[in-house]
Amino acid sequence: MDIAALSMQTSALNTADMVSVAVFKKALETIEDSGEGMIKMMEQSVTPHLGQNIDLRV
Repeated sequence: MDIAALSMQTSALNTADMVSVAVFKKALETIEDSGEGMIKMMEQSVTPHLGQNIDLRV
């Protein structure tokens, strides 16, 4: 194998690795954002005063 072909192959592999890492980082950011959104929704759905009082009429 000649040096030029080896160099091109190495460059292609490095580029593919960099793209894979970038895609993984983006996916991780998306998952983190989704998790934060889920936490906010859960915090807003909690009503601690609900169920403490009962109104009764006879």
